[in-house]
Order: sequence, then structure tokens, then C-alpha cells
Amino acid sequence: MELKVVNIKGEDTGKTVSLNDAVFGIEPNDHAIYLDVKQYLANQRQGTHKAKGRSELAGSTRKLGRQKGGGGARPGDIKSGVRVGGGRMFGPVPRDYSFKLNKKVKQLARKSALSYKAQNDLITVVDKFDLAAPKTKEFVAITKSLQVADKKPLIILANANNNVYLSARNLSSVNVVTVSELNTYAVLNAQALVLTEESVAAIEQIFKA
Repeated sequence: MELKVVNIKGEDTGKTVSLNDAVFGIEPNDHAIYLDVKQYLANQRQGTHKAKGRSELAGSTRKLGRQKGGGGARPGDIKSGVRVGGGRMFGPVPRDYSFKLNKKVKQLARKSALSYKAQNDLITVVDKFDLAAPKTKEFVAITKSLQVADKKPLIILANANNNVYLSARNLSSVNVVTVSELNTYAVLNAQALVLTEESVAAIEQIFKA
């Protein structure tokens, strides 16, 4: 797939870039995408939730009623889960939600997500994306020039750029990542991708295998 290269003002530079079909033109695998997104979201969970069971509560263990003749079920102590103020039955306990996913499945998911964006013409390639200083106002002007201001753009850089990151930090709808940080969830969550020529080459270098 051939895409024209523009500058940060949205002007055509006269150059084109060819997207590798092995990365941006595959048949998307929805199940691989599902697994990769599921793992990403699971890894975001702290898993520190905790509720106290009856054995962890302070209170008397005295039996509150007689064994028989009460006209109901056999009553337990005050810490029983069926009583107000008692322990939580089968409550949450700290756990690790992360799980293993094969590297090839993760690569397939990322290529599938990129291919979806390419198929829907949601990729913009710029010659370079740089700012002389952290300026949110300038960053917003760039997104308007690239016609992605009214979308949720994902800016993919080849290397970390502190000025670009700081300029976009206050914009809740914008996400800036490097190629090494690229993940399936970020690609799918974005409504438009903005890549530099360097980041296109870096992505193809990483995912072409």
C-alpha cells in the first residue's frame, strides 16, 4: 500500500511510503486480537481487592441460640456470613490476573490491528514529528493540520521525544507512544494513527518476521 508523506502542517512533501503487506496488509485475526487485548487489560489490574471472611473478624464465637427447638436453621456465631456484620462469603482475595501469551500470537494481533487501520485509511504518515519546546497549543495546531484533531489519534514515534509527550499530556483524547511501546489495545482504541517515516520502518523491522 502506497501512502503519501506529509509534513506536520499537512502539506504534501512529494514523497510516498510503501507499507509492507506482511505487516499492514494481512488478513486480520480477530481471536489473536481478543487474546492480546485481554492480556493487556488483565495486566492493568492491581488485584489488591480483599474482603474479610468470618475467620478474620473480631467477635465472639459463642453460639447465639439453642441447637434445636428454635423453629429455624441451626444458628452459628455472630461472625457468620448470613448475619449482618458477619464475614463475606466467597469474597475477593488478592490475586494476579496476568497470564502468558505466546510472542507469535501477540505479533499477529498487532499486525492484525495495524491492518485494520490500513484497510480503513486511518493511517497518516509524516516526514517527522518534532517540537522545539513543549507547547500544547502547537501540538493541537498540528493535529488540526493533519485532520485528526476531532478523532482519538495515536502518535507513534520511532524514539522517545519528551517535547511531543509533554505537549500531548494534557489532551485526554491523544496518546503518544514509541514503536517499542506499541500494543494492540492502543491501536484499536485510536480512531487515527499518525506515524513518522522512521516509525514505519521500525514497525516493519520488528513485525515483519
